[in-house]
Amino acid sequence: MTLREISPAAHDLIGIGFGPSNLALAIALQEQAAAGRPLDAHFIEKQQDYQWHGNTLVAQSEMQISFLKDLVSMRNPTSPYSFINYLHRHGRLVDFINLRTFYPSRMEYNDYLRWAASHFAAQCSHGEEVARVEPETQGGRIGRVRVVSLDAQGREHTRLARAIVLSTGGTPRIPQAFAGLRGDPRLTHHSGYLRWIGTQPCASGKPMRIAVIGAGQSAAEAFIDLHDNYPSVKVDWIIRGAALKPADDSPFVNEIFAPAYTDVVFEQAQAGRDRLIDEYLNTNYSVIDANLIDQIYAMLYRQKVCGQFRVNLLTCKAVQAAQGSAGGLELAIAATAPGAPADTDTRRYDAVVLATGYERESHRRLLAPLARYLGDFSVDRNYRVLAAPELAVPVYLQGFCQSSHGLSDTLLSVLPARAEEIASDIHDALAGERRWMAQPVQAGGTQAIAAA
Repeated sequence: MTLREISPAAHDLIGIGFGPSNLALAIALQEQAAAGRPLDAHFIEKQQDYQWHGNTLVAQSEMQISFLKDLVSMRNPTSPYSFINYLHRHGRLVDFINLRTFYPSRMEYNDYLRWAASHFAAQCSHGEEVARVEPETQGGRIGRVRVVSLDAQGREHTRLARAIVLSTGGTPRIPQAFAGLRGDPRLTHHSGYLRWIGTQPCASGKPMRIAVIGAGQSAAEAFIDLHDNYPSVKVDWIIRGAALKPADDSPFVNEIFAPAYTDVVFEQAQAGRDRLIDEYLNTNYSVIDANLIDQIYAMLYRQKVCGQFRVNLLTCKAVQAAQGSAGGLELAIAATAPGAPADTDTRRYDAVVLATGYERESHRRLLAPLARYLGDFSVDRNYRVLAAPELAVPVYLQGFCQSSHGLSDTLLSVLPARAEEIASDIHDALAGERRWMAQPVQAGGTQAIAAA
């Protein structure tokens, strides 16, 4: 029997997920409260303690944006939650300045986020995964929702909310060719890389042959980590393209990640939005930092010098099918170059790392009980889902709005501005709802609800 714990009090808002997006929102809400506009907010996070991509933090991982694009500095550079204040509090500000870099390691940035999150521990329930968000209907109108979550012991928790902010991030994308290998311990998505590699035979020095699939930054970092830290491993890195491509982070292009550019994208018709997003995909997707590409090229060149080939880059290749056997994982690999033969080459590996990106569909699953009110999950400029009038609970999405708000929506660049926009909109929405609740219902109540 499932044990249920029901909290009778309704929060003004519940944030689902407590990654950087909702952490930035917690900071913005605190600032808003100090300005006399308080809201009662609670956050639910499935991880037991705070980790930001914790299983991907290999030694070579560095941030790809400036430390000044932290949780708050672009909005409020005097905030105590800035990255600079974090360095000061930890006695490393002078040392960091001496590094002469804008780009901290991901390990340090993860520690910064943990430090910032620790200030909001009382507002967050860790170790609970939200299962669904259910409507609570009164008189044909939904003024609150039930947020149902499960903890590690299988206990069910139900909390009431007047507003929802969903920020659960992406879920690993598993290519169709590997769908039949889900759950096989020899296969991992890069999101679980560090935990997984520690369980593999190469962690104790045994020889292995590993394939890395994908052409972006994550694949490059896994490739280098396997080369540098697991000398018993032979690696094939398989990419569809003819070469590794550098990320475009030049100054003029980087302006597309400025908060003001969100308006430029949003104000376009959908065809214009799509064109702008497609034009700049090379800033974020299937691209690698140029210095990392140089490092990989030098690595492969040294192999030629010494005549010992332990790692290989296989270009113009795609995995068509994959199957497991007692002897390993067999990949059917086809050439992607125009005019290449249609036949496939079968290669056997002891393990495979999928650096194949993420899907962003979890909001549809969690909000399924509200789907009839949320249409196609389109959002307004302030990230609020456009909903049917009878759903009086505002629902906001963070990290699921790239098609309407631009490439920066899934990244860190706009966190401070977006958090302020959402915090202000929630306050105004709930204030309007309270005014509506204070008024007696008149004849023609349906029209009054729609206007509210």
